[in-house]
Amino acid sequence: MINFETLFKISYGLYIVSSGSKEYGNGYISNTVFQVTSEPPQFATCCNKNNHTADIIQSSGLFSVSVLQSDAASGTIGTFGYKSGKEINKLEGMEIKYGETGVPIVLNDAIAFLECKVVETYDVGTHLMFIGKLVNADVLDDEKDPLTYLHYRKVKKGVAPKNAPTYIDITKLEKKSDVKEKNKHQCPACGYVYDEEKEDVGFEELPDDWVCPVCGLEKEDFIKI
Repeated sequence: MINFETLFKISYGLYIVSSGSKEYGNGYISNTVFQVTSEPPQFATCCNKNNHTADIIQSSGLFSVSVLQSDAASGTIGTFGYKSGKEINKLEGMEIKYGETGVPIVLNDAIAFLECKVVETYDVGTHLMFIGKLVNADVLDDEKDPLTYLHYRKVKKGVAPKNAPTYIDITKLEKKSDVKEKNKHQCPACGYVYDEEKEDVGFEELPDDWVCPVCGLEKEDFIKI
């Protein structure tokens, strides 16, 4: 038997992984970026095969990693974590730097960045694991702390996107109480809770174009709790 609460004890950071060029690029939120070798320094990141960025990394052979700060805006996380690059240009309106290889690097809420050339790609099932050799890196702000997945979950009340390697269906979590909250829907990006008991309109009755009043995430992405 697997107690899925156990998986929350594994520690992660939270990053924006981007790829592409000045002509077109995309990015996604990742909590699976880690260093795999020291000499030469190489980093791994996992990307769901359904993510638009996976195709771009495969075609360009490049990716960048933006290390997010602990107080990163919910809007930044919402855009890169819960919206599809197949439907919108995620980089539009963002502060972008182009690296030595021409790959886009997102500077919004970033305290450091890495720029990598792909040297190996592994098919690990639902995801592709890209191993990249580090070609460029710099610190943008050495005063702020990096955002951890623990902080994101406990303080920001966020959850992993469905395409994340660490996504867990909350219905699988063991209940610690027989008391069940009803008629509440939570924004997975910023943690905002729509409580039908406090609102005049039921969640299902809200218009389809209704969005989270805090971070702008679409109604269809909310989770019933």
